[in-house]
Amino acid sequence: MSLTGYQTSYYLDSANHKKDYAALLGEESCDVCIIGGGFTGLSAALHLAEQGYSVTLLEAQKIAWGASGRNGGQVCQGHNMSHQEMISKVGRDNADLLWQMSLDSVDLVKDLINKHQIQCDLKQGVLHVANKAKHCEGLKRSVDYKQTILNYQEIEYLDKATVSAMLGSDSYHGGEYWKQGAHLHPLNYALGLADAADKAGVRIFEDSRVTGYLAGDQVQVNTDKGQVKAKFMLLACNGYLGDLEPKIAGKIMPINNFILATEPLSDEICARINPQDVAVADSKFVINYFKLSADNRLLWGGGENYTAKFPSDIGQFVRKYMLEFYPELRHTKVDYGWGGTLAITLNRMPFFQRIEPNIFVAQGYSGHGVAMATLGGKLMADAISGNAQGFDVFAKMPSPSFPGGTLLRWPGLVAGMLYYSLRDRLF
Repeated sequence: MSLTGYQTSYYLDSANHKKDYAALLGEESCDVCIIGGGFTGLSAALHLAEQGYSVTLLEAQKIAWGASGRNGGQVCQGHNMSHQEMISKVGRDNADLLWQMSLDSVDLVKDLINKHQIQCDLKQGVLHVANKAKHCEGLKRSVDYKQTILNYQEIEYLDKATVSAMLGSDSYHGGEYWKQGAHLHPLNYALGLADAADKAGVRIFEDSRVTGYLAGDQVQVNTDKGQVKAKFMLLACNGYLGDLEPKIAGKIMPINNFILATEPLSDEICARINPQDVAVADSKFVINYFKLSADNRLLWGGGENYTAKFPSDIGQFVRKYMLEFYPELRHTKVDYGWGGTLAITLNRMPFFQRIEPNIFVAQGYSGHGVAMATLGGKLMADAISGNAQGFDVFAKMPSPSFPGGTLLRWPGLVAGMLYYSLRDRLF
């Protein structure tokens, strides 16, 4: 197994076998060229290959090198935008479809894992908790709406006592429990998708950064050492889009997120702090999210960063947030700390668009990347094969650009995040 070129993390050290893929040299021709080897690109490649298309996938680094191999691994239904607000943006019928596709996205992840026998520590249950008492009313209304209006019964409101028993902490005041939500080892999930795509005939190239492309009836995609000519092109770069396509760069904001992994905890501690082995995210704007790994480590994501650089000691940077809720872990060793870059949109909804009739983009999952990116890849594949309904519904959602475009979006985000971070602490 060769996993050189990746950032050190717990996921890396517990990764399954990975095949090495060569860099692109010379010229390739195919039906579809995909740029990006994360969840979106891998899902699109796999679904297209299974439908008989010839597919070339280009990855600038290594498969799942970016956020797909570094994230919190939560797989949950729903969107960051409420169903009521979606109705105001795209109408009731489209809002209903968006809601249903959020359910489908989680089922899709589970189905792919089962179909391709991907070993990625899949577990059931996601709990969204209120870190302030006043947040509980919003969670109650959200659960009631889903149960009564959307007729979705796989969600339950939990009171403070129940949440405290589930998490061994009195820090939270209530929560919404997604019974069919899930969590997993994201790098192993991505490696499993890559293996399945490879077996289905996808031509995967690593260390093949795209330097530009020429649109037309046949798209020409260029790298430093090669070229791909294709009938269709899919942009699946997300937070690593850079300046490859300026027309859509202003729709997303790349941001950094950080996670630690403790040393393995005793069975006794795990039974106290998370006896049902669920994944958790709280109601802060700058959220904390956490879960247990397969070998009893606490994986904790949290903290904010307002520079383009990662903290020098990520583990210690995140540790203080973990200790706010579990001070009894103050003597627990932190074995790993790592970061990654994801992409958010201004309205926190995914951004899907046809740039040209034969060029598609899906990006900006804003924290819902495992399920939504997997679905995004499938929807692009469906659109190419003639069934564009799902893709077009997402594309109808208005997606404002960040004020000031790519030049001013970063200072604007810093100002906004500082405000919300202060609000998390004071109000």
